[in-house]
Amino acid sequence: MSEETHVVTAFLRHDGEVLLLRRSDAVGTYQGDWGGVSGYAEGDPESQVETEIDEETGIGEAERTLVRTGNPLRVVDDDLDRTWVVHPFLFDVTTREVTTSEEHDTYEWVSPTAMFDRGVVPELWATYGRVAPSVRSVTADDEHGASYLSIRALEVLRDRAATLVGEAESDDDAWDELADLGQRLCRARPSMAVLRNRVNRVLAAADRTAASVLDTATDGIHRAVTADTDAAVRAGALVSDRTVLTLSRSGTVIRAFAEGSPEEVYVAVSEPGGEGVDVAEALVDDGPVTLLPDAAVAQAIVSGEVDAVLVGADTILPDGTVVNKVGTRTVAVAAAHEEVPCYVVAATDKIHTEPSVNVESGRRSAVYDGDAPLSMFNPVFDETPAHLVDAFVTERGELDPGEVDAVADELSALADWRD
Repeated sequence: MSEETHVVTAFLRHDGEVLLLRRSDAVGTYQGDWGGVSGYAEGDPESQVETEIDEETGIGEAERTLVRTGNPLRVVDDDLDRTWVVHPFLFDVTTREVTTSEEHDTYEWVSPTAMFDRGVVPELWATYGRVAPSVRSVTADDEHGASYLSIRALEVLRDRAATLVGEAESDDDAWDELADLGQRLCRARPSMAVLRNRVNRVLAAADRTAASVLDTATDGIHRAVTADTDAAVRAGALVSDRTVLTLSRSGTVIRAFAEGSPEEVYVAVSEPGGEGVDVAEALVDDGPVTLLPDAAVAQAIVSGEVDAVLVGADTILPDGTVVNKVGTRTVAVAAAHEEVPCYVVAATDKIHTEPSVNVESGRRSAVYDGDAPLSMFNPVFDETPAHLVDAFVTERGELDPGEVDAVADELSALADWRD
């Protein structure tokens, strides 16, 4: 029976690509092969993987977030007479600046599908599969915004298309599977138009082969990242040198704050979920941050503490109605009453093609977990009418409600691939 050795492998992800490192002559096995951040699991794998990332990449704890821990994978190497028990991890990182150790001689940020085209350590793709995004993870994620989840959905399409290419699946069978996958992704988060629009764009542009879907999904991820970044840059310019209030967790808003230089940021706790706490903690190193309860947002605006509001959007309806985390409408009403500008930052892919959307509800127990026979009303989202919004800040510039409707018509045509 071969010797069993426990190791950790971490995939670091940034804007839809992962870090691959080439193993140098200084390591004892698989010299010249590409892999993730890896090392022997000396004790607790979760502690060891953090150490390996520090040592092999120089990407610090503040610049990385653990996304998922996968089930261990047994990899048998008969040539070495060894069985590796691989503990997989996936991290999101905020930087691509890497300082390698002597264990690697070079590195690249690439699509994970590049694993099919180069020499990699044994079962690297299977290891990645243990932590890769899936329809289930997109459906269950209640921590991230719509733009983030739309890119995860495109990764699901991209990764499955690459697998079907590698398996030489027939074009018809591959398309049927990918089309079904696209449909399931579109249904995963019905209130998030950006996810559906981006999946539709990928499949509309494909020529109904797995190889084509692989190409269009890879291009779609790049396009999505660029659109979100461009919108954030424009919004950042609007909020520079101002005291800004926001709520919920929007990756585009967070990036806007990084691109601009707000004087101070007020962040509502953002129940249900309370994701505003994590947002406030993430922003505090860049400047003054004030965390406040949701019930106090109107008072913060009325008292003159805030001179601009910047929020994201899960969806923008064709008439300009903004569907966003519950509490957005309260903030917008208070801002309008006090003549404080309210900006919504979102890529145009967040524009819905239908006039309404089903609003998701939160857990009953988040409001009340007692025994009294009470009904619960706990919407996760609310709707803010267009007249309360001073500007829709997008990658195309600032749009008014009439222009939103025209973009909705454009996006509607992308669904024709289903016919």
